[in-house]
Amino acid sequence: MIDLRQLGENAKSSATTLALMSTTDKNDLLLKMADAIEENQVAILEANKEDLTHATQNKISETMQDRLRLTSERIHSMAEEMRKVAQLDDPIGKVDHMWKNEDGLLIGKKRVPLGVIGIIYESRPNVTTDAASLAFKSGNAVILRGGKEAFVSNQKLVEILQQVLVNNGHSPYAIQFVTDTSHEVADQLMKLTDYLDVLIPRGGASLIQRVKAHATVPIIETGTGNNHIYIDKDAQLEMAKKIIVNAKASRPSVCNAAETLLIHAEVAPFFLPVIEKALVDSGVVLRADQRSLEYLETASLATDEDWDTEYLDYVLAVKIVDSIDEAITHINRHNTKHSEAIVTDSYAASQMFLNQVDAAAVYVNASTRFTDGAVFGFGAEIGISTQKLHARGPMGLNELTTTKYIIYGEGQVRE
Repeated sequence: MIDLRQLGENAKSSATTLALMSTTDKNDLLLKMADAIEENQVAILEANKEDLTHATQNKISETMQDRLRLTSERIHSMAEEMRKVAQLDDPIGKVDHMWKNEDGLLIGKKRVPLGVIGIIYESRPNVTTDAASLAFKSGNAVILRGGKEAFVSNQKLVEILQQVLVNNGHSPYAIQFVTDTSHEVADQLMKLTDYLDVLIPRGGASLIQRVKAHATVPIIETGTGNNHIYIDKDAQLEMAKKIIVNAKASRPSVCNAAETLLIHAEVAPFFLPVIEKALVDSGVVLRADQRSLEYLETASLATDEDWDTEYLDYVLAVKIVDSIDEAITHINRHNTKHSEAIVTDSYAASQMFLNQVDAAAVYVNASTRFTDGAVFGFGAEIGISTQKLHARGPMGLNELTTTKYIIYGEGQVRE
């Protein structure tokens, strides 16, 4: 069994060095890592092919295999995201503001790394490079524990990143990979309080709940997306159709995809048949409340469980509501605080939705699929936080830092 305490010791030692590394050195290494990812594309694709073979043998669904699958284009995109991180401002060492108090002390608030970050994640190999690059740029050592589905791909990616560090005279322990995918080792990582400053789970609801239940390390909850699109009575219906098809069908296996369509009763009779055709043509299966079934030809009756389900598949729940108040109440009762959207031409309705919906990202007249660190200009993301303490929404470099107060005196003592 892997020695997690040794990984923790290695990470702590590396974090001390990383915290003092210059921005120029970090950026140079990130660019070299990005180049190495592209230069080793053949080896990465071979590793990924092995993971995909195992996924097929284990009867993993095609939508979930899409999360796992790497292509030349996706590998290039991973490298580009690392290059974007290198171009971002380095938050470490920045003093947010300084002031002098009545005792004559000059007080400042300075950005510093969190220290050692643990990440438990599933399926998607791009999380490996995104997390490694963001942690490295923000001066944090990282211990990565990916899922068994992408084990070979993730291990190969970390080997490549570590080799760049070694080739340039740096410790490989800045980026480490847990080579044991057992639940026992995952549980140990959740309790590695002597070494981890924070643990970030990134994956489905079962993973998030398991980490919340078992971790003694401080955690940042991310990922689960039971997201809604609400079509208001004042919506432009052609726009609404485009948005809901994109939010549901463009990539249903990701956490920013829509899972429920709420539609105002005034537009439901003539709009539901239109949206049904567009969604069914995109491969989507509908599960609707009793009122909606009157206007739909292919839908089955939704159960109470459907309103709380993150399908991550070509399935969409549909419900008619009589008002925006009812829509907001439904969303706040059933959502996972990730991403919510309203389609409307009413300014009053849009502001009511923005102000009253409880979620990390709230949209007016746009798809929920935009909730993404790269899209928001963060270069990449280490996850999308659905909680309210420390960080909320897509987490970039700033969200991987904390602050400490620095105080300059001239011999003052407190009377």
